[in-house]
Amino acid sequence: MSRWIGRTFTSDAGWNLLETLVDIGDRMAGSDGERRGAEATRDALESVGARNARLEEFDVQGWTRGDSAIRAGDSTQDCIALPRSPAESAEGEFVDLGYGLPSDFEDNDVEGKVVMVASNVPSHYDRFIHRREKYYYAVEGGAAAFVFRNHVEGCLPPTGSVGTEDDPIGDVPAVGVSKEVGSRLARRWEGETVVVEVDAEIYDATSRNVHAELGPDTDDRVLVTSHVDAHDIAEGAMDNGAGTAMVVEMARALAEREDELDTRVHFVAFGAEEVGLDGSNHMASVTDHDSIKAIVNNDGVVRGRTLSFYTHGFEELDEAAHDVAETLDHPVTTIPKQGPHSDHWPFVQWGVPGYHVMSETGDEGRGWGHTFADTLDKLDVRDLREQAVLLTDLAVHLASDEFAVAHKDPEEIVAALEAEDQAAGMKVIGDWPYDE
Repeated sequence: MSRWIGRTFTSDAGWNLLETLVDIGDRMAGSDGERRGAEATRDALESVGARNARLEEFDVQGWTRGDSAIRAGDSTQDCIALPRSPAESAEGEFVDLGYGLPSDFEDNDVEGKVVMVASNVPSHYDRFIHRREKYYYAVEGGAAAFVFRNHVEGCLPPTGSVGTEDDPIGDVPAVGVSKEVGSRLARRWEGETVVVEVDAEIYDATSRNVHAELGPDTDDRVLVTSHVDAHDIAEGAMDNGAGTAMVVEMARALAEREDELDTRVHFVAFGAEEVGLDGSNHMASVTDHDSIKAIVNNDGVVRGRTLSFYTHGFEELDEAAHDVAETLDHPVTTIPKQGPHSDHWPFVQWGVPGYHVMSETGDEGRGWGHTFADTLDKLDVRDLREQAVLLTDLAVHLASDEFAVAHKDPEEIVAALEAEDQAAGMKVIGDWPYDE
């Protein structure tokens, strides 16, 4: 074991790909940069020994941002459009709804108003409320426009998609503003008329999933995944260049340990995750779910040193993560709750065992993610290598004939979502796939 660990601690395979991805520039879904990122990932997987490295194309709605602004009084306040926002101009009375909790919308009349909400939730609140859920509450309430205020200091307006290609969002423009701009708007223009302007281009485009494999050619497989695309305003180093770099580093290490694999390991770097999990939804729609033994989805790794795993109530996955951590004498955190916000979810929602692998940062919410500050300088190659050791050993463990985990009945996932108070929000944003 020690030899492959030593080589992982000196490998540059994953980090070199990460540098390549961030230097491409814009990797927005359906863009030329995303295509180049997918091709670089395919080539990197092939170079480390994975077989049948290939691209799979699928249709996606392209979206390119133009200029956006908030006109307040005689001033123009900086903002950025949120992806999938319509190209519209709207005006109305400005109202700050604080965190934008469901109760905030229930207790306030937002019809015809420009509504601002924060990107976080109170520390005592029992669940995270996604940006899209807050946006849909505003749309359902008849708001004229939606303003998403960052809770992180640093003059960093947040981005992040609203709506989906299959669920048009109408004519309500959506923008992100920094914490500082949001505070200024609330202080100076609460109750006053403001104008929100969004310019964007919407068109037909093509995205790609990257595939490659290692191990025996079994019917069953362990998926090791990430996503290649990133928001256009930054390098996308943390979200999710690091996850794709991890997939390549794991492939390199697993190629050394291929004779230990009892089950095929299928690597997938998805396209178009940031605009509605389009790449993983596409794969899930054409894949036999029973063939997937388990999923290791890397989205949020390397940002901090300690790995954290959403295990979605699969006790065997929880135990496997801790067993590997104990063997390698390295702490990890497991979270048994459902996590419906990354590329594992189109499979897990139907009962496929899966992890969402992240890392602890000590920050609330996304931190630097989805802002101009998502840059390579905030990551450390040592964390990538160290985490690759744990995740490679975990993949070998999952691929062993000695490891077994049963798929759940979708009704169990439904019950968990309802128990965790996530069902109502998912229904609001159109992410509830189950029959009522």
